[in-house]
Amino acid sequence: GMRPQEPGITGRGPGAEARFRCADLASPPPAASPSAEDGAGGDSEELERLFDSVAIRYAGPAARAADDAAADRTAANADAERRLFTRVGQLTRELHDTLSELGYAPLIEQGARAIPDARRRLTYVSEMTEQAARRVLNAVDVARPLQERIAREHASLTQRWVQLHEGRLALDEFRALADDTRSYFASAQECTRGTQEQLTEIMMAQEFQDLTGQVIKKLVETVESLETELLGVLVEFVPSGPPPLASGPAVAAEGRTDVVSDQRQVDELLESMGF
Repeated sequence: GMRPQEPGITGRGPGAEARFRCADLASPPPAASPSAEDGAGGDSEELERLFDSVAIRYAGPAARAADDAAADRTAANADAERRLFTRVGQLTRELHDTLSELGYAPLIEQGARAIPDARRRLTYVSEMTEQAARRVLNAVDVARPLQERIAREHASLTQRWVQLHEGRLALDEFRALADDTRSYFASAQECTRGTQEQLTEIMMAQEFQDLTGQVIKKLVETVESLETELLGVLVEFVPSGPPPLASGPAVAAEGRTDVVSDQRQVDELLESMGF
């Protein structure tokens, strides 16, 4: 059948068209509802952007953290080296200033000079000893044949004089014995004089003991002085704790445990300090 017309709409006259146009202008056309495909596509793009932002937010700091950790380690190593260098320099300066204030700087300088001087002195002692030994050996080589000659002639003459005493020598043999005995006296005197000269040479060769003795005494004094001062330095700068065994040389060290009196105690002191 025929659809009934809506009330108020009976035809398409000019008034009706005007009313339709005004209504169209007054109310905008309804938005087109998106299709299923458009909705799905929009959601997918938004999710992708969300995932990308999350990945950038969490992945970026992780990569930067690894780089920052490596850079931090390098910086930490460099900083540790700088601190170590600075600390060593400070300790060196403190030690130098302290030694200067305590008067140990001249001691160190004296020790530095004494070591080469000690080498020269020991070389001198060695050379003098070797020279004296050669002189003694040469003198012995000269004096020994002289003494052997005297002993040999003396033994021969003694045997012949025994024969003369026993009446076993003829007159000519007695005359020859008398001549040989007189020659022996002259020869013995000559050999004795030569032996005395060599003995004097041996005695003169021992004069090195006076010179080398002075040198050795000086070296011993230098070494003892350095040892005493160095022990004083160790005792002065020993870490806090039990009192050390030594406080330097003492005149009366019997019954005392706070001084050193021999090399054994010096060794014990050095070992207790870790040296």
